[in-house]
Amino acid sequence: MLNLLFVIVLSYLVGSIPTSIIISKLVKGIDIRQYGSGNAGGTNVFRVLGWKWGVLTILLDALKGAVAVIVVARLYLDNIPFNNITPFDDFTLVQILCGVAAVIGHIWTVFAGFKGGKGIATALGFLMTIITVDMLLAIGIFLVVVYFSRYISLGSLTAAVSVPVILFVRENLFGVHIAGYGIILPFAIALALLVIYTHRKNIDRLLKGNENKISFGKK
Repeated sequence: MLNLLFVIVLSYLVGSIPTSIIISKLVKGIDIRQYGSGNAGGTNVFRVLGWKWGVLTILLDALKGAVAVIVVARLYLDNIPFNNITPFDDFTLVQILCGVAAVIGHIWTVFAGFKGGKGIATALGFLMTIITVDMLLAIGIFLVVVYFSRYISLGSLTAAVSVPVILFVRENLFGVHIAGYGIILPFAIALALLVIYTHRKNIDRLLKGNENKISFGKK
């Protein structure tokens, strides 16, 4: 049990690394939380520092989720200390727990007063290791929405909601067998609801028509 707690806490700490704050300090000597939307995430870096640093931040945030699943989870050497009723093997279940912990760490980071980003990129890095095809399709949707709307928040929301929809369509309409579908679908729905919650202010601004659009030029 202590070993499981160790990898979960370590995954949380990996997810808590405040990438956007570190990059903004190194690049411009500023605290990104005092500019733009005030959010410590890749989208705000995109707006304030330009698309190159925004993309780098998003990639590094995604890397945190991947590291938690691929690297940290492998530090777990014991058996599951409870009855595993999921269709996943024990190690995959540990990977999922570590991925979720990393996302929580990104949203409520211990290194920045428990106020971090919105968890999209870290969840992306984590889920890419579990449901790769579905996430690639969701990324495609994200890119299309952002390209035409210039709203990263709208792209993030659309992509998050699309994941459980894509899972359902592939499994039930196209007959594609997705390993662990019965567990992944409720989890994807829960994650989409979490993304909606963390984007609640963005949703309000979108509805009012005053959400900030991004440009692909350097500011």
